[in-house]
Amino acid sequence: MLVNRENLSQVFINLKTTFNKAFDGAPSNWAQTAMLVPSTGVQNDYAWLDRFPKMREWIGDKVVKALAAQGYTIVNKEWEATVGVRRVDIETDNLGIYAPMAQDAGFSAKQWPDELVAALKNNAFSSLCYDGQYFYDTDHPVKGADGVEQSVSNRGTAVLSNATQAAAADGYGVAHLAIMSFKDDEGRPLGLLPDTLEVPPALATTGRMLMENDKLADDTPNPYKGTAKLLVNPWLTSTTAWFLHVTNRPIKPYIFQRRKAPVFVQQTNMDSDNVFDRGEYKFGAESSGNGGYGLWQMSYGSTGQG
Repeated sequence: MLVNRENLSQVFINLKTTFNKAFDGAPSNWAQTAMLVPSTGVQNDYAWLDRFPKMREWIGDKVVKALAAQGYTIVNKEWEATVGVRRVDIETDNLGIYAPMAQDAGFSAKQWPDELVAALKNNAFSSLCYDGQYFYDTDHPVKGADGVEQSVSNRGTAVLSNATQAAAADGYGVAHLAIMSFKDDEGRPLGLLPDTLEVPPALATTGRMLMENDKLADDTPNPYKGTAKLLVNPWLTSTTAWFLHVTNRPIKPYIFQRRKAPVFVQQTNMDSDNVFDRGEYKFGAESSGNGGYGLWQMSYGSTGQG
């Protein structure tokens, strides 16, 4: 193929079409547990997270909840995936090798937020959230109805089990009850109902049995059947950790902050130094954003290490 502007343009139009089809068809699960927050600047401030919104009877002046003194900021990062296209491959019509690369770039771009949110979960036992504590921790500070600060836990160590009712109650049951027991800083129940059990592939069978079977392994009735949908996440790195989430509210446990959605980019200037020095054009994807932690009350995590 003669390398001229017209032919070069058509080559990259085809690559972009392949990229977009792969992007549109790729599976994605981040939106099940994370809320999308648009961003237009370098960073977003989430000081508002400490003000869990809840209606109250209007008696006298309205009670205005001030922003937290300790802010929580998520700084955007730049992301990319780039593929080089050799000029000699265009000249010799050897372009078939680039279609899978364009497909994989589109696939990767679609799953960028999945990987980003999964990284938050993988590090949630040791990363800080808006209240200055680890996202999954045993001592989140919450004021009670009497104004006295208490320590509240959304972290456990129980193994996810379907073996006996006692074992299941020690794990999943404790997590389920903990979330439903969370209260606001006025001592009122938050009314949260967990609806998603998230596990790594190693716990997929156990999680499915606990959520779907009529009976536990010891032949006793399974009280947890249908209490949550199962989410198996291949991005999770621990083989024992598991999570129970509240995902039926506008505010989710995790934050996907997006400044720029993934877009196809290309470098096809025939006079560029890159083409002159290396005989190479480029295409790929670019995006901008980051992830962070939302309300810890919306999730319970167990290390599963007993």
